[in-house]
Amino acid sequence: MSWVEVVVALTALASALLSGALFSFSAFVMRSLGRLDPPEGIRAMQRINEDAPRSLLMVPLMVSPVGSLVSAAAVLAGWGVEGSPVGESRALVLAGAVLGVLAFVVTAAANVPRNNALATLDAGDPGAAGEWAAYRVSWTRWNHARVVLALGSAVLLAAALRG
Repeated sequence: MSWVEVVVALTALASALLSGALFSFSAFVMRSLGRLDPPEGIRAMQRINEDAPRSLLMVPLMVSPVGSLVSAAAVLAGWGVEGSPVGESRALVLAGAVLGVLAFVVTAAANVPRNNALATLDAGDPGAAGEWAAYRVSWTRWNHARVVLALGSAVLLAAALRG
């Protein structure tokens, strides 16, 4: 197995792990937090947002876009891909890499700013319930996009390894 195939495989795995972690939020975590009284839900999500950047979630969150960029660069430059399944599946690698990077872009451009705004919200403020409801709707919509992008990246990169 070439080094490029190893990078593609690790990136596919990271994207799959990331998709699964994000899917849990889309599938039930946000709905469960929404069933709490708004101050409790706000405080719980604020704690989650404090802990997430210091958790193992950061491994697939960073490996996916970095591995995507390295994979794409290797395929475009022809580094270590001749005679490998990855070399025969350049379009799949490039498409998977684009999706992997886009999942990170959505995180940075949509979800993180919403998390930062939520961090400043006073859960006891009378208007907090409305802001919490709006946050959950918009954050979850963007999270759905991250799930689809990361999963698509994983599937395409894994398919590229098969040639």
